[in-house]
Amino acid sequence: MTMTQIVYERSKGLQDVETHYCPGCHHGIIHKLIAETLSEMNLLDIAVGICPVGCAVLAGNYINCDFVEAAHGRAPAVATGIKRTRPNLLVFTYQGDGDLASIGAGEIVHASMRGEKFTTIFINNAIYGMTGGQMAPTTMVGQKATTAQSGRDPRMHGNPIRMAEMLSTLGGMAYCERVCVADIPNLNRARRALKKAFTLQLQGIGHTFLEFLSTCPTNWGMSPVDAGKWLKSSMALYYQLGVIKDITAKEESK
Repeated sequence: MTMTQIVYERSKGLQDVETHYCPGCHHGIIHKLIAETLSEMNLLDIAVGICPVGCAVLAGNYINCDFVEAAHGRAPAVATGIKRTRPNLLVFTYQGDGDLASIGAGEIVHASMRGEKFTTIFINNAIYGMTGGQMAPTTMVGQKATTAQSGRDPRMHGNPIRMAEMLSTLGGMAYCERVCVADIPNLNRARRALKKAFTLQLQGIGHTFLEFLSTCPTNWGMSPVDAGKWLKSSMALYYQLGVIKDITAKEESK
């Protein structure tokens, strides 16, 4: 009798549907990572995600847990209300650079300052994806956009915001790390970071924040392969990967 060995199966954390994302976009990979992590940690039944306004506005159609749609940039306020009234839940926001670093900048700063006990998943693709490729607060110097056709000029537009570094200065921030999913080693690091962020949230330590560097081949005008290479060769030089703040590190080293 021939025995069949299952080497891979779809995570219970994923809905059995196709996503609407462009080829080469990392949203789908990050969704899969979140879904698998929630499933592996047995958190699907108590998890609540907050969708942004942006390319990931339909994230709730793909990840198999409860979701709430927030007004543009207001996901941290919605997450705060849910987590404070239902502290037993695992609450996370999923936000792009327009939603979080632009219109929602004030919301995320004050949520982090207060140490709100939810997890922020911040997708930084250095462009406004849904609305057609306008310059974002995270657009790289020299990077072209529909609203900066000669490239971002720091004399006119300022320099890109490093959100993770900025938020890490706030007292309520417990854990802050920047990751990417551009290759398998980095994907595995991102998986570990996501598990740690969720674990610390459940321990009630403070605000946890993960910044994912992500590609946008459509609005970058690149192939998916070239976009992945550019992320690692250019974006990751300015937005350096790694742990930026971890208040538990000293305790773990004792």
